[in-house]
Amino acid sequence: MSAQAGAVSRQGMLFGDPLEGIETDEVGYRGPIACSAAGITYRQLDYWARTGLLQPSIRAARGSGSQRLYSFRDILVLKIVKKLLDAGVSLQQVRVAVGSLQNRGVDDLASITLMSDGASVYECTSTDEVIDLLQGGQGVFGIAVGRVWREVEGSLAKLPLERPDGAYVDDLAVRRHVKRTAS
Repeated sequence: MSAQAGAVSRQGMLFGDPLEGIETDEVGYRGPIACSAAGITYRQLDYWARTGLLQPSIRAARGSGSQRLYSFRDILVLKIVKKLLDAGVSLQQVRVAVGSLQNRGVDDLASITLMSDGASVYECTSTDEVIDLLQGGQGVFGIAVGRVWREVEGSLAKLPLERPDGAYVDDLAVRRHVKRTAS
């Protein structure tokens, strides 16, 4: 199950699994919602999309007035980018880290801890790797991706999802869809 599917299915738990029959890989969040969940400004989001740091995976902007659509995974990576930049990691190293995260499977992300000494970013997938890095005697900081995952999931739990065609996917709309298709 993808992170987005996990976030979405928890959103409507009172009514069973409201997104059954809806492809969750094809729903996402508009830019302002992505900004809010990631803790960034719209200006940052726009700049990062235009410079190729992180393109929205659901729907890219297509000219003036069009809306980008970001997946749960995109928003998770946006929040990690912000944390790395806030810690003083160079944009060049952030780009390397983003490339590495995008090459990972969705389920792998929750088990990663990103460590940085300010100059480089290291991807640790086990406690032993974290300890080895710390034993180097250099000052480092870490970002537990699983914890960031839960923060983003909590931020998005009650916010509206949207399909690439512009239709919103909220609890009420999903319940109506499920009811119509069950009849």
